[in-house]
Amino acid sequence: MRSKLNLLKDSRIGVAVILLALVLLIPPLTRVNLYIMEVILIMMIFTIYSSAWNLLALSGQASLGHAAFFGIGGYASALISTSLGIPPLISLLIGGAVSAVIGFFIGLTCVNLREWFLGMVTFGFALIVQTIMVGPLAWLTGGWESPVFPPRLVGGGLPVSVSALYEYYLLLAFTAAIIFLIYRIKESKLGLAFIAIRENELEANVMGINVYRYRLIAFILSSYLSGVAGALWAHHFGVITPEVFGLEYSFSPVLYCIFGGLGTIEGPILGTVTIDLLREATRPLGWTYERFILIGGILIFVVIFMPKGLISLVKRFFGKGGGSPGGSGPLRIPSSLRRIIGRGRPSLHRGR
Repeated sequence: MRSKLNLLKDSRIGVAVILLALVLLIPPLTRVNLYIMEVILIMMIFTIYSSAWNLLALSGQASLGHAAFFGIGGYASALISTSLGIPPLISLLIGGAVSAVIGFFIGLTCVNLREWFLGMVTFGFALIVQTIMVGPLAWLTGGWESPVFPPRLVGGGLPVSVSALYEYYLLLAFTAAIIFLIYRIKESKLGLAFIAIRENELEANVMGINVYRYRLIAFILSSYLSGVAGALWAHHFGVITPEVFGLEYSFSPVLYCIFGGLGTIEGPILGTVTIDLLREATRPLGWTYERFILIGGILIFVVIFMPKGLISLVKRFFGKGGGSPGGSGPLRIPSSLRRIIGRGRPSLHRGR
């Protein structure tokens, strides 16, 4: 059994290496086609964003207002870099930290809410943040009338094709590092605790896992990474407006994760790439509302016939089964919790 698990793990690593190599080769293969690179750059940013949301969902929580943390991180990084002259690569980490601090205080009052009650609270929070940004804090953010123009990730008077190439590989490094970080979190005792809580909160609590603490940790981590994604977005485009707090930015990560597969590392990547490719493929047709109808119809089909997302179809095709932590089914104590118990519980025990 262990040899099969190791083989599966090795095959996943092999596929990841192959995909990374393909992405690395895209610029030279396309002769630095700016349109193609721009599409992929946006995919990378939203892959980070949706992966951050998915990390929260891993602990059984659902946010419908993650645009608040996306926008806070973007605005914080933009204002810090423009006001203090701090390089974007540093200010975006500070922007993520600001989002994490806000996420900490929101999480203190919200993580005990169940499922979509939390979603409604976070949805309302995003609307409140947008209102504050265009109202009381308009003197700082500029409101709707005066966008903030932060420095680009790569500047220095370089030719457009050269700066685009540098930014491409820089964002690729960020995306790969964050996905690897989330993968390590998921495979650690912390991630196993998240999964155990989501599978059965009551039984996880009985076994000694501090549900409140670990949900709060998931909320903070997700807020931080969402803030980093928002900062990358702001510095990539060189402008940020209160639009980033809108409904589209709140529901995008939800859509990507459900489409690709909740609770999996691959799901947000697959969902982001598939939906964005559909958008770009229908753009030359001049579709507007038709494009949303098509994506909505495909999403309904996936939810009904593939509740574990497109990743279940991929795994079934490669003979790995459709099971994933993000799937539907009866709640039960997962093997992750049994592994925690078997190793001892000091780091997961309430009060430690």
